[in-house]
Amino acid sequence: MITYRTIVGPTIFILFLFFGVITFGQESVIKPAIHKSIQQQTNKIFDDLVKIRRDFHMNPEVSEQEKRTAQKIKEYLLSIGLEVKTGIGGNGVVGILKGAKEGKKIAWRADIDAMPSEIPDVVDFKSKTEGVRHICGHDVHATIALGIANVLASQKDQLKGTVYFIFQPSEENYKGAQAMIEDGLFDIINPEEIYAAHIAPLPATMISTKPEWLFADYKVIEVSYKNSGDDDAMIEYTKTLLKSFQNVELGSKFFDPQSLLNPAIGLANPNTIFKDYTTVYDNFNVKKTEDLISIKTYVGSSIFNELDRILPQVKQKIKSSKYSTSLVNVSYSGDRVNLMNDKKLTNKAMNAISTVYGSQSVIRLYGEMPDGRGDDFSYFQERVPGVYFFLGGSNFEKGIISMPHAPNFAIDESCIKTGVNYFSSMIVERLDQ
Repeated sequence: MITYRTIVGPTIFILFLFFGVITFGQESVIKPAIHKSIQQQTNKIFDDLVKIRRDFHMNPEVSEQEKRTAQKIKEYLLSIGLEVKTGIGGNGVVGILKGAKEGKKIAWRADIDAMPSEIPDVVDFKSKTEGVRHICGHDVHATIALGIANVLASQKDQLKGTVYFIFQPSEENYKGAQAMIEDGLFDIINPEEIYAAHIAPLPATMISTKPEWLFADYKVIEVSYKNSGDDDAMIEYTKTLLKSFQNVELGSKFFDPQSLLNPAIGLANPNTIFKDYTTVYDNFNVKKTEDLISIKTYVGSSIFNELDRILPQVKQKIKSSKYSTSLVNVSYSGDRVNLMNDKKLTNKAMNAISTVYGSQSVIRLYGEMPDGRGDDFSYFQERVPGVYFFLGGSNFEKGIISMPHAPNFAIDESCIKTGVNYFSSMIVERLDQ
């Protein structure tokens, strides 16, 4: 579901490499034997994983229609010895890997649906389904999850605990997570921690995340009135009132997409400008019927509970105005749960990966992205403490930019190896703590 602004590739590389180096302390020089085994197994299965990813890519299925994808996932999980549950929340699949010893229970989630898209595919292994394309990277997510399952299954005798692999349908329409939960997912599994990753336009050797919110919270606010003889003035008053809640100056660097990557003010800087902000979308949707006038726009904030505070303030200000008798309602729509990374788990997970694979591999973010993005993994996080990562898939030297939903979206398939290695090692470390 996640979408991105258009960003210049080399700028991303320079910025993230710089901040990746300074984010963490010393690198680990000696890697424990199990992590070496993880890397060896990943190398062994890498070519097969690429074939799987390309098969998913050539046979994409939109939300609620992922039957073939689910069947392929089921067959693979069974072939490596996992217990498998299917048909959860539609086409959801769960693989269960039990270690040799009792211990912690951890879940890894991967979304599996593709998107309707008429944009031509940019790879040789093009989609065979007209009007459908894996333009958001879910084919990669599913493949990485299968790779993690394979690698950890190969280390089963050394694992203590249980790992659940959740293959979630219908992420693009924001229905799949809730559907799986409502269909009894957490009656089948009982994880203590849950993790997920999404392709992002970082280099294919890097991941990034941060504690708590990754994205600002967004809702559609609607103010409705009875028709009156002063409609135009009432509409302008309402627009001005709503825009008064924005605390970011129009025309400032905040609204320049390149600022997200600016070393002095961007997301990887502790002093980023992308925190403690509230914005109001300037393109209002005004509709008139015979009886009512409706004024809608997006309002977003990186401040916890700020949107809950804005609604009653809008109501109160209108009730104190000359338009009070015309007011019908002030309400939000498009409400959805925002991603919320568990603070302690985020720091522990980042440190685990950094220790095994080097501090240059992990970038700590600070502010919240202001583009109205999200992922329904947030509904799992409501039930289980968890962490959502960004996984790089770009190779700027080759002109590969892993910008989800962009027309030229593509990935360097080496990111599959990165994801399987990093997250397999992280899960092992978390099981061990």
